[in-house]
Formats: sequence, C-alpha cells, structure tokens
Amino acid sequence: MGYERKRGKLADLNALLRAGQTEAFALLIGDTAILAGVKYVITLDTDTQLPREAARQFVGAMAHPLNRAVYDPVLGRVNAGYGILQPRVSASLPVAEQSRYARLNGGEPGIDPYTRAVSDVYQDAFQEGSFVGKGIYDVAAFEQALAGRFPENRILSHDLLEGCHARAGLLSDVQLYEEYPARYGADVDRRYRWIRGDWQLVAWLLPWAPDAHGCWRRNPLSLLSRWKLLDNLRRSLAPAALTLMLLLGWTLFASPLFWTLAVLGILLIPPVFASLLDVLRKPDDMRPGQHFAATAHAAVQRLLQTGFALVTLPHEAAYSLDAALRTLGRLLFTQQRLLEWKASGDQDPTRRDDPLAVLRAMAFAPVLAIATASWLAVMNPAALPLAGPILLLWLLSPAIAWWLSLPLPRRVARLSAEQTRYLGRIARKTWAYFETFVGPDDHWLPPDNYQEYRAATLAHRTSPTNMGLALLANLSAHDFGYIPTGQLLERTANSLASMAGLERHRGHFYNWYDTQTLRPLHPAYISTVDSGNLAGHLLTLRPGLLALLDQPILSPHGLDGIRDTLGILTATAGQPTPATVTQFQMALESAQAAALGAPPLTLMAARHLFDRLARYAAAIVDEFAAEVANDVATTPASQADWWAGALSRQCQAMREEL
Repeated sequence: MGYERKRGKLADLNALLRAGQTEAFALLIGDTAILAGVKYVITLDTDTQLPREAARQFVGAMAHPLNRAVYDPVLGRVNAGYGILQPRVSASLPVAEQSRYARLNGGEPGIDPYTRAVSDVYQDAFQEGSFVGKGIYDVAAFEQALAGRFPENRILSHDLLEGCHARAGLLSDVQLYEEYPARYGADVDRRYRWIRGDWQLVAWLLPWAPDAHGCWRRNPLSLLSRWKLLDNLRRSLAPAALTLMLLLGWTLFASPLFWTLAVLGILLIPPVFASLLDVLRKPDDMRPGQHFAATAHAAVQRLLQTGFALVTLPHEAAYSLDAALRTLGRLLFTQQRLLEWKASGDQDPTRRDDPLAVLRAMAFAPVLAIATASWLAVMNPAALPLAGPILLLWLLSPAIAWWLSLPLPRRVARLSAEQTRYLGRIARKTWAYFETFVGPDDHWLPPDNYQEYRAATLAHRTSPTNMGLALLANLSAHDFGYIPTGQLLERTANSLASMAGLERHRGHFYNWYDTQTLRPLHPAYISTVDSGNLAGHLLTLRPGLLALLDQPILSPHGLDGIRDTLGILTATAGQPTPATVTQFQMALESAQAAALGAPPLTLMAARHLFDRLARYAAAIVDEFAAEVANDVATTPASQADWWAGALSRQCQAMREEL
C-alpha cells in the first residue's frame, strides 16, 4: 500500500485535487487541470461493489444544503453538516452462499460499526454516524478537519477517527455490497486487525492527543466521538470478560448455576429482544403469515449466531486480548509494526480446508476446556454437570468452525423425465407464437401481442425489446430442435434486414414501429430500457450464432424437438389417440432409442430417418384435416389440425436441411 496505507493514498489524492501536488504520483496521464474542480471523492475497498446510480445518490446527499459540512476553527472539527457520508454495506449474494459461516453471518444487520447497519444508534440518537472506510467525503472539509492531525505510521484504523473529525453521517437509503468472509479464520484475521487499530487510538480518549509533528495538543474530539472509541475497546474485551465470568463462576464463586445463567442471559437477551421487536413491527402491506415466517427465520438466525458465539467464546477472548496487549506493547515499547496488515485476498489458500490448521489456530479453546474439566473433576465435581455441555462445545469449537467454513457444494437441478417433457411442451408452445406471427406479413418483426378474446386480434406494432426477444427466440428454437440451422439463419437475416431499414434517431431505434408500414408510431420517442434490452439480446445472439460453426450439420436435439411437438399434438387430439399418431410415436421412440445407441453416421442415413417421420406426419395431417390452418385456433379440433401441420412442417424442415 505504500505510505500510510489507505490514509496516505487519500492524503496524496487530496493534495493533488486541492493544490495540484503531483510529487507522490509516479505517472499521470491526461489533463490534470480539471481535477481542481473535483469536490467529492468516493472511497471503496477492492471487494466493494458500487451499484448503478449509487454514486449519483452519494453526490446528491452530500450536496444537500442541510448536509454541507461546516468547519468550526475553534473546536477544530466539523460541527454541523457532514464531511463524510457512510452508506449501508451488505454482503454480496454469491459470497453469502459460499459457506455455512458466510450464510450464517453475511445477511444480518447490526449496530456494530463494522457490520451492515440499516439503523445506527448514534445516527438515530445524535445525528452522527460512524465511518468504516466506504463512502463519500467532501475534499475541502475532509482536509480542513484532518490536515496535520495524525502522527505518521501509528494509526492502523483511521476510518473511525476521520469520521469523528470530519463528522460522518449514515446514508441508509444507499447500499454498497462487499464480500463476507467465507471462513471463520479469515473473519477472525480481519477482526484481529480491527481490534489492533482500535487500541492504537487509545490516546484520543485523553484531553490531549498527538498531532502530525509528534506534539501533544488539545483533543478536538467531542464526548460522543470519544465514547465511540471507548465503546470499541469495551467490545473487544467482552469475550474475555464473559469467559472469565464463566470460569470464576464454576471454580471460585458460590453459585455456578447463577453465573452460567448470567452469561447465557447476556448472550441471549439482545437476540430475543430484537426478535420480539421484529414481531411487533409488522409492515402494513405484508400478510401476518408471511411476517411471522420472516421473523421466525430471523430469530433462528440470531439464535444460531449466539450459539456460535458461545462455542467460540474462549478463542474470541484469546485473540482479542492478544491484539490489545500486542498493540499496547508496540505503542509503549517497540514503536514498530504498528501498520502491520494483511489483505483478505492474501490469505494462505492451504489453510482453507485444513482441519489441522484450524485446530492449531484455535488450540486455546480445547486446551482450556480440558484443563477446566480436569480441575472441576477434582476440586468441584458438583459444577461439572453444569459446565460440561459448554466445555464440550469449547472442546469441539475447532471442528465446528472448520465445518461451517467448508465451501457449500453447488446444488445441481435434476429434472425428472416428466418435468423435462413438460418444460419442452411449454417451450414449444411459446415458439408457436413466433413461428406463426413473425413472418413476411410483418416484415419478420414480432407483433406485440395476439388477443384471443373476444375477437382474434393481432397487434401489428413492435419495440426494440420485442425485436431482441424474437431474435433470441429463433436461436432458442434451434437449440431446442424446433428449427434447423438453415431456418435459424434465414429468419435472423430477414429480421435484421428489416431492422436495418427502420428509421432511427442518432442510431437509436424508436420505441414503437408499425410492423406492416415500418414507420415509427407517434409519439416517437426513445426508451433507454428497451434500447438496453435490445443491446443485451444482441450481445447474447452473437456468440450463439458464432457457435454454429462448430456444431454438426445434424442437430443432436432435432428428435427432441419433434417429440415436444408430438406431445402437444397428442394432448390436443384427445382420446382415443388416432392410429396415425400412435404409429408416428412408435417410429419416433424407435429412432430416439437408436440414436442413443448409435446416431446416424451419414447424412443419407439421417435423411432416410426424417423421410420416414415426414411420411408418418403427412398421414397425421391427412387424417385430421385436408389443410392445415394458418392460424392458432381456439377449438380442440382446429388446435389438433394446427399442431399436426406444425409436426409435418418440422419433419420436412429437418429433412430438407440434409
């Protein structure tokens, strides 16, 4: 990271923006004069995702007159408005499913400044939030409040301190996403660093604090800011205090039951009260059953988190005390390695699934459990039944943490044969719309809709979204085996040719066109949504068409597509099944069975196969009606006629492709 890690980088950037100082940068490209007009900077971590429109919302909130920072030169800090706005930070969904540990902890909000806060106690009560390093800041107010404030090379966690000087606010209606650690060990590593950083700020609890020159001067932090710093220190000592309370209650104090229940109460009261509040806060637009199901799920999640906190209590106490004592030792004696830091992406991958590595890292917990159980067995056997279950959890804590940190196996959907046939029939019916209506009468552009009730009406208008869907429908029909490659290319070329002739505005398609006259419909306007949909469809279409170069001439899904059409025909024909349909079905099943064992080796053999199917399909058409209807009708008989014709056309197209 270089000088002062992230804080040094921000200081160099601010110097470039405010004063044009370029000495800290090895390479600058472009005209840097425009940087003098930059008012705000958004700072993120490498694993933070900035959603679309979030930056605009950041700037809008910062520029609001009530939020503009007001620096008080007497107090030496921003005392009104906000120099920094901190958004909500949530776990990104893919990572939240990466392990049981990430699933357990990745989605719950809290008031801890290092977790995803929806409602912050400090913001709600004092109109002042806590900065955790991801947000937007006013460059001028930031530098005015922080210039010359901090000594060099001794502040690891600078975010909270910066928020105290420049006054941070919680922007709860803007959300960022970041990865939540999938392994308990990785989460412990980052919390260990946070605790070290918190204890390095202990000097700012005093009336006097060090500055950039090593001199001690009046501490400008408010009492609320100092309480935030103290609260972080208190939080880091909580696991050690609870562990000590249990050990003393079992070994020295008179009532082991009381002290055990006291610790369990301290752990359980917050999630229980939070769950009760969730029950009482039912949204007006949510049904009671849905609300109680959601609150029950959240309550179970909180209880599981509390249970895991009890399991890992000795390990949490050990590394928290180690971080605090190590930091105090470095501050008071060595003055070295104060900025020691390891990025989350630099974790040793060999430790990920190694149970022995987890056991070595968490050895204190099982050792403490064995030692305590041995002492109780000799000195206080009456307390052993009470302490035994908790000691057993401590003994097994490395195994539990290892199991929770294992990657979750990816769930693969396995559809039954009946489910596959059902989805195939749905897909074939969907393709029937495009097969019927996207043709020369509408210049190969898809009509917007077809109305069956009360009178059959076709809407001869289309949009960029419809055009993109029709292009992908052609590709999907080919992939499902409903049309051969030749028809796919022909239909796609016809549609693209018609689209190329449409009137456009600066290259953009209008939102509605008449499919018969090809003129834009009034009022003529451009929709960014529809244009974006079309762009996405074209980006999907291109690799699909390029993949045709590597595919065999005979589609491996041709028989599957014919089977889907036959399934719909059989359903619409009713009972008893006509003899010609039964004959075709037997021929198709025989062909599919033969194709599974040994597919046709030559084009001539494949042509003979489709010749036979085409003859049987023609016999079905003759049996149902003399002519195949050109439209999708509504009566069962006419529907069967149409699907018989569709089956015949499909078999003929496959044969002609060869």
